[in-house]
Parts: sequence; C-alpha cells; structure tokens
Amino acid sequence: MEHILKKIKEFDTIIIHGHYRPDGDCIGSQYGLMHIINASFPNKRVIITGETSDYVSFVGSPVILEDEALFDNALSICLDCATSERLSDKRYDRAKYSIKIDHHIDVEAYGDYQYVDTTAPACAQIITEFYLKFKDELVLTKEAATALYVGISTDTGRFKFDSVNSRTFNAAALLVDHGVDLGYIDNQLSVETLETLKLKGYCLSNFKTTENGFAYIVMKRETINEFGVSDEDAAAQVSTISTIEGCPVWAIFMEYPTEIRIRLRSRGPVINKLAEKFEGGGHAKASGARIHNWSELDNFVLMADELVKKFKSE
Repeated sequence: MEHILKKIKEFDTIIIHGHYRPDGDCIGSQYGLMHIINASFPNKRVIITGETSDYVSFVGSPVILEDEALFDNALSICLDCATSERLSDKRYDRAKYSIKIDHHIDVEAYGDYQYVDTTAPACAQIITEFYLKFKDELVLTKEAATALYVGISTDTGRFKFDSVNSRTFNAAALLVDHGVDLGYIDNQLSVETLETLKLKGYCLSNFKTTENGFAYIVMKRETINEFGVSDEDAAAQVSTISTIEGCPVWAIFMEYPTEIRIRLRSRGPVINKLAEKFEGGGHAKASGARIHNWSELDNFVLMADELVKKFKSE
C-alpha cells in the first residue's frame, strides 16, 4: 500500500477505472477512492472512467473518458477487475503508470503494479483499509464513506456471505463513524420498481431445479423486453432463488445480444472451478461464466448438478 500512496502523490492526474456492467462494489470503490484523493490532495485532478449502474447511481454515474490525451501523463488505477478484458475502459495501458487493486483470484497481473487481497470480500474494503493505514495523511469524507459502505454491503450480500470477516465489520464501523446514513442507503438499495417486482414473480413461477438441487432461471431477451426492465435489474434476479431448501447452488442464465452470461452463486459448494470451465471465474461462492448459445445450457446444468451431488455426498 505504501507504493500506491507514493504513486498517488507523484501524479497530478489520476484516472480510476472499473469493470463493465459495474456492480455496487465497483462503483463504490471508484467513488470512494476518488473522494479520498480529492479531499486529501485538492490540487490533483481525479477522473472516473467507465460505465454506470442504475442500481447504485445515487453514489455516482461514471462515463467513459473522451479526452485520450489525459492518459499520457496520468496514473491509472483499475479497481475490482481481475482481468484487463473486463475493464470498461481498457486504456489503462496508455497511462504513464498503472495500478491494479482487486480482491478476486489473481488470474492476470495486468498493469505496472498489482495489489490483490483475496481475503477481502469487497474491493471497497481494501480501499477503506488503505485509508485506515494512512489516516494521518488521508481524509475520509462522508461522501467517500457512503460510497465505500455501499461497495462493502452490496458485495457481501448485506454482510451475510461467508467471505465476511472481522476486518469487514471493522471497516464498516469506521465508515459509519464518518457519517454513513444507514437508513438512506437501505432505502436506496431496497426500493424496486413495479416492473421489477412483476419480473420477480415471473422468476418465482418459472425457475427450474435439478434432481440433486441446482436451481436456475433462464432469462431470455423477449422476457426482459416484455417486463420492460434493465439488463441490470434482470440479472439481479439471481438472488430471488437464493433461499430454496435443498438447493445450495443456483444461477441465472441471462441472454445478451452476443452471449449468454451466467451469474452463479453458492451456499456451500465451491463453484469458481465450474465457472472457469465456461470462460469465467470469480470467488468460491460467487462466480460468473458464459455460454455462447442455448444448446450449451444442458451441459452446464448437468455439470452443476453433479457438483451439488458430490457436495451432498461428502
């Protein structure tokens, strides 16, 4: 972390990157770090580049940086992204120096320097601990604390995933002490549109389960269009079937224009190895993968069912 702070001090322009289809941790980490740097070093120019997320737009709404010349003498910091392929703005390599900060399994050491802590359940926890380590030099504003709390709480399923550790609660307590309004955040994250609620009803009526206990939702384009929801809200329905008794692994198969993305979750079995067989990866209990057409669905379901069967027999 000393090296990261050294580089932040060294550069006048800092560009913060996130991954495509960003989640709360991605956006929260980006804006949390931006607010910390702005408050600590007001003469620096800090720019966030990337895609936005309607779900956490109350934290901030990034856009892709248009002026490429800004990269030439800048520091690029890439957050919450295991591979350069998943960055929404891949021009980190145009920067004079680049840093990767992440909590996923380290499958690609991109950038000039990498700081990866797989024991942290959220990248926002790493940024919070970065502040904590250098709190005599850095400033944590209410805006930064709010962004980081959103990142931690969303990536831990409101602190219920088994990746949560004592450091997570220490970080959350620190953020609350810096002005986080818990009621406001809960309201922002909990309110759903009528269209989303109707889609949730559809998912509860149409999910499928296998013999051994793999539950899944098939979300085709026509369904998304029929309910008039965003891709982000549709993909979030993976949590709708997270509490089925006897189904410790569940997923949503989400159809995009060029591929079918899989959000895979678990309450027990390690699933990232399965995801890696389908061009994906991630955490032991929360991973992503993809198939290229619906004919590949049965094979994935079969392998997931076998994974659950093996887990229950052990």
